[in-house]
Formats: sequence, C-alpha cells, structure tokens
Amino acid sequence: MIYEAMGRMPMLALSGVLAYLIGSVSFGILIPKVMGASKDVREEGSGSTGATNVLRIYGKLQGGLVLVGDLLKGSLASWLGLLLAGPAGGAVAGIGALLGHCFPVYFGFKGGKAVATTAGIIFVLFPKAMLFLVPVFFITVIVSRMVSAGSILAAVALVTSVFVFGPVTEIAAFSVVAALIVVWKHSENMKRIVAGTENKLGKKA
Repeated sequence: MIYEAMGRMPMLALSGVLAYLIGSVSFGILIPKVMGASKDVREEGSGSTGATNVLRIYGKLQGGLVLVGDLLKGSLASWLGLLLAGPAGGAVAGIGALLGHCFPVYFGFKGGKAVATTAGIIFVLFPKAMLFLVPVFFITVIVSRMVSAGSILAAVALVTSVFVFGPVTEIAAFSVVAALIVVWKHSENMKRIVAGTENKLGKKA
C-alpha cells in the first residue's frame, strides 16, 4: 500500500485534505448554474445544496444529477483514502469529504446535509451496511413522504449495522461519526417533523 512506503501520518493527512477538496465540489450549486439558474439554490427552499432541495426548486433532472454527483464524490474520496492509507485513510477521507460537502471551501462554507455523500462513502467503505440503509430509507420515504425522515432513520440504521456486521475499528468509528453528522444537520428538520410542518415530496418550495 502507498502509505507503507511513504509513512502513515502524511498519507492520512493527504487523504483528509484531498477528500475535503473533493467534497467541497458542490453539485447543488454548480449544476443549476450550468443549466441556467439565475439564483444560488441556497437562497431558495430549505437553503441546502442537497439533491432534495434542488429537486424541489429546479425539477427531477437537476435533482437527479446532483444526487449522482454527490454519491460519486463521496465514493471517489473514500476510494482515494483507501488507496493512500488503507481503512484508516478511508475513514479520514470520509470525514474530510463530509466536512467538504457541509462546509465547502469553494462556496463560502455553506453546503448540504451530507446524506448522498455519506451513502457514496459507505458504498465503498462498508457496503454491507447498505443492506440496512437502502430499505430503511426508501420505506420511510414512501410511508412518510419525507426525505428528511428517511435520512434520519437511515443514519440510525447505519449505527445499527456497525453492531450487526462489526467492520474494522476505523470504519466503525467513521460510520458512527457520519451518522451523528447527518442527524445533526437535520436538527431543524426534526423540529419540523415533530411540529407537523416538515415539507413532503411533491410539495413545491
């Protein structure tokens, strides 16, 4: 592995920095702009750069493209981390990518809620967890019509999968931290869910 030749700490640091820069590429801002949007999506709807807000504001095509972009950047960042420094590098890269997505250096440190990017990372680092995450997310969204509810319960399912499948320590630690970040970023959504005012799919912003 590359880190065996070049030293563990420098490779871990490089993994984190590269992943942060990759994560900071905000498709939720770039895709609408390329496709002719006059406003920054952060000024519309929920103010998030995530695929759900883009879907609500600009439609299915742009929302879908943002979703794919966020998934792929998470997968790319974590794969690079694994290549550079093994499981520890993948975990560090995962955190870097999530921080980049939530606080993008290229866009004033205001980004999204990390759901799709987390899914892309988990697909590479801990694919068994997808057996829990995918059905929990989709069943919750279908029943509640709230992407936020699906995201929050998928984060809980991610932590549960750590205990069920027992991944290596670094990946387990990343999974718990990622779940906490997703739940934290949805704190306002949770308040609205409790109050019965959360936006549902099919409702325009």
